[in-house]
Amino acid sequence: MILPFTHDGEPGSVTVDLEQVDDPLTIGKHPATRGFPCCTSAVTYPGRGYRAMFGWVQFVRSTDNSSGGADFDMDPFILFEDAPSPYAFFGYRPTLFDAPSRAERRPMAWLAHSFLAHTPLDREQRYVMPLTGFSWGFDVDAAGDITVRPAAALTAADWDEHLPYLGTTHPAWEFDKWRAGAQP
Repeated sequence: MILPFTHDGEPGSVTVDLEQVDDPLTIGKHPATRGFPCCTSAVTYPGRGYRAMFGWVQFVRSTDNSSGGADFDMDPFILFEDAPSPYAFFGYRPTLFDAPSRAERRPMAWLAHSFLAHTPLDREQRYVMPLTGFSWGFDVDAAGDITVRPAAALTAADWDEHLPYLGTTHPAWEFDKWRAGAQP
């Protein structure tokens, strides 16, 4: 899947690749995680330097989370889960990489909302402006079989549903509504 976006008047895109992992060792996972999905989302953008600094905000709704799958939670990169940032990944044309798994294969539904966003450096308050987004996930049935949910484009309404939660969990940040093609 390829998702277009516009930033600073220039077109960019996100290429989303989902796969069901046959050899977990090749991605740094334990062999028992065979069959779980792996998502790699690469950014293509002609801007250079700080203009190409983006971040990935990812939410997960899972039937094994604290709400039993009723609500989305932040999905921070485990090494930085205590950092006060909404970004799971941030950098120069950053790649989102995620390979969720569970030690036990119990029935569950797992859905991610992944959004590419920009934080301008010239603002007094930390600010997140969404650019594009997609959903993806997997389901585990009673037999332990895993079905990968295909990637699907998200809309402004999907991002806006997360705004109250973002405001509560990251009060030092300001979150913009998603306006396709908007400039900071």
